Amino acid sequence: MEPADRETATGLPPGIAAAREELTPMLSQYADLCAAHEDALVLFQVGDFYEAFCEAAETVARVCEVTLTERSDSTGDYPMAGIPIDNAAPYLESLLDAGYRVALGDQVEDAEQASGLVDRAVTEVITPGTVVEDDLLESGTTNYVAAVAAEADGGDEGSDALPGTVGLAAVDVSTGECLVTSGDRDAVAGELDRIAPAELISGPDAPEFDPADAERGWTTHDYDAGAFDRRTATERLEPYLPAPDRRFESDAELRAAGAVLAYAEYTQGDDGPLAYVTRIRRYDPRDRLRLDAAAQRSLELFENRGLGASDTLFDVLDETNCALGRRCLERWLRRPLVGADAIRSRHDAVGELADRSLAREGVADALATAYDLERLVSRVSRGRADARDLRSLHQTLAVVPELKATLAGTEGADGAAGDDDADASLPRTDHLSDLRDRLNELTAVRELIDGAIATDPPQEITEGGVIREGFDDDLDDLRTTEREGREWVAELEASERERTGIDSLSVGHNQVHGYYIEVTDANLDRVPDDYRRRQTLKNSERYVTPELKEREEEIVGAAERADAMEYELFVDVRERVASETERIQDLADALAELDALTSLAAVAVERDYVRPELREDAAHAGDGESATAGDPAAGIEIEGGRHPVVERAEESFVPNDADLPRGSVAVITGPNMSGKSTYMRSVALAVVLAQTGSFVPAQAASLPVFDRLFTRVGASDDIAGGQSTFMREMSELTEILHDAGADSLVLLDEVGRGTATTDGRAIARAAAEFLHDELGATALFATHYHGLTDLADERERVFNLHFTATREDGDVTFLHRVVPGASSSSYGVEVAELAGVPGPVVDRARDLVAAEEADRERSASGAEASQEEVTDGEEPDDADRDGDASLEEFPAEEASDERDRDGPEAGDGSSETAPPTNDAEGEAAGAPPGLAAALRDLDLARMTPIEALNALHNLQSKVDDDG
Repeated sequence: MEPADRETATGLPPGIAAAREELTPMLSQYADLCAAHEDALVLFQVGDFYEAFCEAAETVARVCEVTLTERSDSTGDYPMAGIPIDNAAPYLESLLDAGYRVALGDQVEDAEQASGLVDRAVTEVITPGTVVEDDLLESGTTNYVAAVAAEADGGDEGSDALPGTVGLAAVDVSTGECLVTSGDRDAVAGELDRIAPAELISGPDAPEFDPADAERGWTTHDYDAGAFDRRTATERLEPYLPAPDRRFESDAELRAAGAVLAYAEYTQGDDGPLAYVTRIRRYDPRDRLRLDAAAQRSLELFENRGLGASDTLFDVLDETNCALGRRCLERWLRRPLVGADAIRSRHDAVGELADRSLAREGVADALATAYDLERLVSRVSRGRADARDLRSLHQTLAVVPELKATLAGTEGADGAAGDDDADASLPRTDHLSDLRDRLNELTAVRELIDGAIATDPPQEITEGGVIREGFDDDLDDLRTTEREGREWVAELEASERERTGIDSLSVGHNQVHGYYIEVTDANLDRVPDDYRRRQTLKNSERYVTPELKEREEEIVGAAERADAMEYELFVDVRERVASETERIQDLADALAELDALTSLAAVAVERDYVRPELREDAAHAGDGESATAGDPAAGIEIEGGRHPVVERAEESFVPNDADLPRGSVAVITGPNMSGKSTYMRSVALAVVLAQTGSFVPAQAASLPVFDRLFTRVGASDDIAGGQSTFMREMSELTEILHDAGADSLVLLDEVGRGTATTDGRAIARAAAEFLHDELGATALFATHYHGLTDLADERERVFNLHFTATREDGDVTFLHRVVPGASSSSYGVEVAELAGVPGPVVDRARDLVAAEEADRERSASGAEASQEEVTDGEEPDDADRDGDASLEEFPAEEASDERDRDGPEAGDGSSETAPPTNDAEGEAAGAPPGLAAALRDLDLARMTPIEALNALHNLQSKVDDDG
């Protein structure tokens, strides 16, 4: 959301603009930087502070809660506010959270060496999606900036992209990861929800994309339209990959990729291409299990808005040991696999690590000392890494030999014993074997850093102490000169005391006057003739000798030259390391994957997860065929399944089985709080876990591979977006019914509960029928509309499940156990009592329920009596019964609702009159045409009492309408 004062706080502040012709040179420099960055709030380095002026200063003071001061000069008074450079991070974070982009105008030359005004330039534009400072980023997370571009009408020449195609590109500026894809608007919206960028820039004519969660979603703004020009984008991409116009599937992809990299370069100081962005990866969303925002939210993969806000599936799985692994695991969970071979390969690796406990623990211990290699190498490549960063890089490279030895079951690099099952065949699985081969030790890089950089270097790289002794002979000579000079000075005090006989004589140094010999006033008569006065103090004099002056020049000269040489050597080492960026990134990928696999293995062992068997569907429908269920054997079979998050949070958990043939619809009924939603989610999470590469919480599991997972679970609204709870529910249902297919898993919970019962029941039934008849999707459908359980009798692949409960002395106990069949009650009143609804309300509700049940029993008795009068003992055939199917779908409560709305029925005594036995007799009696035939076709003997009541009520209504 854009801040209200954006126009006055960003770009050139109006107060500065008004006095621009009269500004001092420094404020003119500030004004120039502001004018060049119209979309950012400029912070201008003045000494040890970043300052802002006029309206921008007022914003900084308000947002950062710092004092608003004033700068006065001959041209006027200007409001001013600043933040300390050495502690800028929390203030920058506040500005970002408030919606501002911040441009840092740094001094780019040494103030002591500058002649006149110190030169300043914007070295970085900090935005929500392009932050690179560790202090502003959460460890182990991704932080994307994304761009979207629309395909031009007709597309690019030679492009197969359809009109309406949208290109999407995202880059994590802190790590160099770059992703590109495209699709229609809905597909790209789903990918944005999955990628979850912090910032989105839009090209001309690109559709608008709003985050599913406005509070936690991305910020959106327009960017230079010229960056989305095809030729401009192509030129921007050329330093990153050869022939970019042949590397993408559509013109929209190319333009989005070029624009997002242009924006990334702009935010990093416009110093040219980002050399660490070495791999621009184009992908097809269909190559992964697609989880939209609704599915991620309802399954609580990354966010839980309940009381246990940290209880998410990711939290359960995250036993990673370093930032690399945590980021990799999150990517896997956001984009699970759909290829059975790839899934099995991950399962193989997890299984081996689970079996080899010593290897698993050894890998975890080694990775715990690894730093974030991706972010380290990005800083190295940008020339912003300090000596400590290089030592962190060295420490991470140093664990690689140990990891390789541990995986092979041999002795580690430190001589520690390896796994007790060490043999030449380890690792056993191809996946881990390949991963071990990818662990490039980068010996030359490691040895370069170790030989060049001091073990514990200072953070500042221009003040010496950075380069290890022995790395460079010339530097060592300068250091020797400096050291010997300081040693001579240290010995000077003792020798001069002895020479002069002045016991209080001292030798010192300060930055202004350099080295000096200090003598108190009481001993001035004993000062030698070769002493030259340097400074007079209140009670003493300071002197220098020709020899001391000469030594000082040697020391200072050697120190300055050594510091300058150290900096040059450090920069050279950093550049040599940067030349290995791509190989270091390859190693980072391998370390990340190994850590993620180790985490999954640790969770499997600690939580007693099992490896799922993958089943492949052998009977997908071909082109032009209707949707089919495929091979029933390729369905979901889970024995003793558990919800991975709930079981961790609760002291006890009741496991449940799941047997869902491919393409089936399970209608699930049962009391509130009995576990229906938890059961459905546990099945879906088993699928997500399995396709992520994890084992699953169950005693045994056989699962198919799904391509999409949809959920319509829970009630929420979007008031800001103009959607009520029911409208949002219907929007989510619409997406499911449009996009689901035979390879989809669908979870529907309480569809239709947000509107009138008649409408809601009709929508729920129609949706269930559509899933079965048209889509062939595998679905779990939880409902309190018990009439939907009749679908099991009407549809081949629909079956009923329900959760059991017991009632004793008015107390209800939920067993949380799923069994076949339909539930007889939802126990709503009992649940209300458990929730603490006042006793009088509960008692009144029980009375009303009892009264309604009594009415139904009386109605049912009347219906049976009417049936005896209507029928003559003959059973209507199945065709007759099927013809009346529509009369079976709406229970008596709907008839009651209609009567309440329509008022008293006409002809109250009509039910006591024997119905006509044929059409002619009926018409002679004044009955509407066709009534006799309708009565004759009724099969009340096969109807439930509620169904019979509804059928008779419908006929009565027809009589009333025609009368």
